Amino acid sequence: MHYAPYKTILSPKNNMNLYRGCTYGCIYCDSRSDCYQLNHVFEDIEVKENAVAILEDQLKRKRKPAMVTTGAMTDPYLHTEERLQLTRQALALIKKYRFGIAIQTKSSRILRDLDLLQEIHHQTKAVVQMTLTTYDEKLCKLIEPNVATTLERFETLKVFQKAGIPTVVWLSPILPFINDTEENLLGILDYCIQAGVKGILCFSFGVTLRAGNRDYFYRKLDQHFPGVKEKYIRAYGNQYVCNSLNHSKLMALFIKTCQANHIMYRTEEIFRFLHTYEGQEEQLSLF
Repeated sequence: MHYAPYKTILSPKNNMNLYRGCTYGCIYCDSRSDCYQLNHVFEDIEVKENAVAILEDQLKRKRKPAMVTTGAMTDPYLHTEERLQLTRQALALIKKYRFGIAIQTKSSRILRDLDLLQEIHHQTKAVVQMTLTTYDEKLCKLIEPNVATTLERFETLKVFQKAGIPTVVWLSPILPFINDTEENLLGILDYCIQAGVKGILCFSFGVTLRAGNRDYFYRKLDQHFPGVKEKYIRAYGNQYVCNSLNHSKLMALFIKTCQANHIMYRTEEIFRFLHTYEGQEEQLSLF
């Protein structure tokens, strides 16, 4: 872990990242890609200096409250969050200034902040987003070795269901030749149904690969799935989007199951829900 100076924490679209890099070890992680220009070892977490003070200054300067999103590039509940608690401090500021939060994670550590998320949701809006990729627990530990297992994430979703906080699952990525099966999909969908998720984001059944993350992914394939790298090379070459050969069948099953259980699955509808602020400012504007 190391510190680095930054001038901003919130992007123009209110996306928030307090850290850079990751210690989860997910074999497919797009954030390893060269295009993001990390100038440090990926596992050496970069902590943004004075992040909480900078965030408060930015929130105060906003003309009106809105939804803040976090977790797309770096998980807000990395191992170092246990000690630094930057995410918890950020949530306290989001509550203080009456913003909403759509927070994405793979970690059950988010339960530590259940109290704050409940308070934010009561005041404005909080949405918890959880990534699920692999129903089989043993396979999950190979693909996503240093993070809560899928079962643990499912149990976390149920806690938020009981607390009345809406949840969205990111069903991504699904790895060709590894977990692109009906059995895997049905297992994850069953978890989503039991946990009462509001929506499931699934852009496609496949994985994206480019310089940086492709190299790491292939090394891990050689380590854990001998012979699979060669299948990728034959099937996709240097393609960025590597869709499963089972994509059409899996997508049809996904849509059918979501429709039958009244779960949002259209990407634009889910993103509209995530970015729609439902606090007092918006309600007052209607009158």
